[in-house]
Amino acid sequence: MAEAYPRSDSGSVSTSDNDEDWLTKPADEDEDDEQEVVSVVSLLDDKTFADALPMLAYCKESFGFDFLGVRDRLGLDFHGCVRLINFVRRSVKEDVALPAEITASHLDDDKLLIPVLEDDALIFCLDELPEPEPESGLEKGRDALTPAQAQTQAQTQAGNGEGPLVDELLQKNAQLQAELEQLAKQFTNYRLAVEQTLDKRWGVDEGSEKGASSSQKNQEEKKEEKKKDDSAYYFESYASNDIHETMLKDTVRTEAYRDFIYSNKHLFAGKTVLDIGCGTGILSMFCAKAGAAKVLAVDNSAILDKARANVFHNGLDSIITCIRGRIEDVALPVDSVDIIVSEWMGYCLLYEAMLPSVFFARDRYLKPDGLLVPSHASMWIAPVSDADYVAENIGFWRDVYGFDMRAMQEGLHTDVRMTVMPAHAVCGEPTAFRMLDLHTAKAEDLAFEDKWQTTLSDTAEDVLDGFLVWFDCFFAESRNEAVEATLTAKQWAAAAAATGRERVAFTTGPFGTETHWRQGLFLIDKEKAKEVEVALGKKLMGEIRYAIPEDHARGLNIKVTWGVEGGDKQSQTWLLH
Repeated sequence: MAEAYPRSDSGSVSTSDNDEDWLTKPADEDEDDEQEVVSVVSLLDDKTFADALPMLAYCKESFGFDFLGVRDRLGLDFHGCVRLINFVRRSVKEDVALPAEITASHLDDDKLLIPVLEDDALIFCLDELPEPEPESGLEKGRDALTPAQAQTQAQTQAGNGEGPLVDELLQKNAQLQAELEQLAKQFTNYRLAVEQTLDKRWGVDEGSEKGASSSQKNQEEKKEEKKKDDSAYYFESYASNDIHETMLKDTVRTEAYRDFIYSNKHLFAGKTVLDIGCGTGILSMFCAKAGAAKVLAVDNSAILDKARANVFHNGLDSIITCIRGRIEDVALPVDSVDIIVSEWMGYCLLYEAMLPSVFFARDRYLKPDGLLVPSHASMWIAPVSDADYVAENIGFWRDVYGFDMRAMQEGLHTDVRMTVMPAHAVCGEPTAFRMLDLHTAKAEDLAFEDKWQTTLSDTAEDVLDGFLVWFDCFFAESRNEAVEATLTAKQWAAAAAATGRERVAFTTGPFGTETHWRQGLFLIDKEKAKEVEVALGKKLMGEIRYAIPEDHARGLNIKVTWGVEGGDKQSQTWLLH
């Protein structure tokens, strides 16, 4: 993957006490809600400025692009300036050189009224830019007057008998007032257009919006802002090196991709490959080395700048093109691709919701016989019993140097704990509750409720403490290759080896090498639930449900229902936010 989303603690994701620093979300700095800091992004790179004029001066000095000069030369009004801004930003985004001279024909496309940069501060600063330079000294003197000044001067000149000049100034005054009103109206209309465009992007139903009460509208607006904040943090967290270093050092993860790509060079030779969430560019470079003719590396994080440098320093810039933006928003320079490679997996497989982006790209760009890498993913659940773990992480708070600190237990039974559990903690047969064939799965398949059942095993412990969830990944060489839902990654690879074939797969579960994904531990709140004794041969069954919280589109609510065969069922919901 995707080195494109943070596998770090955020919200209510819990981790063990020995988690690495990369799993700890930095504390938010205090913010002054009453002060809004304007950040105007450069038209030609990622540099930001506190005001529009310094940014435009920077573009003129550093790149030779004179925005105000083009505006004045073409006589652009407010909408024309918006078109010009989006034309330049789209050209930069698509890595297309600007014309030597921008003409009106370049700005004809009405799609240029849709903002390329979300909440583009430059657009909202257009009314603060200096007016176009007048053509003559006389006109300059007149145009420099405000409407009120023009009227005053006209009255004075009327007293001096300057009739024609009075009429001209009054006419100019009326013209200026009309232009000012029109500009204000255009600016208001454009603000509304921007808001509607963003609403559509975030899935707001315009019909229900119109009929909603003001309080409902406010609630919906807050929800939309929350979604934007979640996505902003999602991409911003990938700008630093730490998360990428952790993922690259996860040899189970990185070597699986490398081994599959290098062992199947015949699949990649001469092909066009799309890498979604390219991060540092490692998967793109694997593909280029395997003989791909073209690799499109897409990421919406600032890490893309380093990926571009990595590609250049390794002499692969003639093959790999780095593109900044969400895959849903960017315009690829090709109509279709042969292979999509992406490392999109999150905690408990679906945390951070990157898979829908892969599905979007698959449906939009992948050829009918194209390949997804990886191709399949299975999800597993198993009962766990580990008295030592419970004592160290739960019971610990009941006696801290002689003090009862049970208040610190808050969230320990409601949040999913991302940790690595020892194999001996698993007290029943693991159950595969869902298999995703990525060539055919849909976004609606990612919210579900599946049944599971297990037979408890003999163990030194005698009480069920919770459940463990993990996933396996499979790399099929053809989209027609099936993977049985009940096979583990180890069994699938071993079955191929027995016939002389070499398959690539890996597990994130407790019976394999530790990965940075760890496992999701769901601790039962024993103050609310009935205890279940663990005994050899006892049947345990239930359901597991994945749901997406309304207030956090990249999070998960996971509900597990369990009960002994023939007995009553009980349930609990854990949060992965």
